[in-house]
Amino acid sequence: MLKNFLPVLSLVVALVPFATYADEPVQIRVVSYNIHHAEGTDAKLNLPRIAKVITDADPDIVALQEVDQNVDRTGTVDQVAELAKLTKMNSVFGGNIPLQGGWYGNAILTKYASISMTNHALPQLTEGEKRGVIEADITVPGLDQPLKFLATHFDHRRDDAERVASAKMIQKLIEGWKDRPAMFAGDLNATPESESIKLISKDWTSANTENLNTIPSSKPTRQIDFILYRPANQWKVIEFKVLDEPVASDHRGILAVLEWTGGE
Repeated sequence: MLKNFLPVLSLVVALVPFATYADEPVQIRVVSYNIHHAEGTDAKLNLPRIAKVITDADPDIVALQEVDQNVDRTGTVDQVAELAKLTKMNSVFGGNIPLQGGWYGNAILTKYASISMTNHALPQLTEGEKRGVIEADITVPGLDQPLKFLATHFDHRRDDAERVASAKMIQKLIEGWKDRPAMFAGDLNATPESESIKLISKDWTSANTENLNTIPSSKPTRQIDFILYRPANQWKVIEFKVLDEPVASDHRGILAVLEWTGGE
């Protein structure tokens, strides 16, 4: 049994200052991708292949799940740092499970120059994998306040109870955000008709209105990966699609292009 603890991480990455774009609409390209520690359905461990899927989508922000950091099974590679290098993006990592000398968890990659984050433990009702959610503040040119960005991976078991508990925690987490620009992305391990997704949908709007299946990657039959946003009346969905890569992971990645309207 894994020890029931989670390091709470808080850090700031500040790199090259960016230009301002006063009169241009703010469009943000977001990808969510469960990378299965870079092991594809062909049983090959191939991190550059994952990086290519990401770079081909040309995202501004990426939410990653099932990421290894210095874990024996993946050659003690810091997958977060390596993906950041390969994609030329900044990164933060939220380790949730100590595993084989390293950590296993979620990550965010971003082209934006300033990001701060805290990793929160999600509720654990019974013995199982420890889960977490990264809460990040990302400075986006053109927004008058930092973008709130949540990246997570919910419990995978058939019973929805722990996912419902996680959804309720997310509700608590966002109290006080009001009209803050915010996005929420990840593998929620539940389909749109589930109780947990219905609960999340009270506060968040999915970037896709019709189901677009993401798993299994070879021939997807279910959508369990989501990109959501709030406030609903201050974003416009420009594009949403499932990425056409059937082998690199057991999930398909998803891409949403969202435009901030500021309630106009």
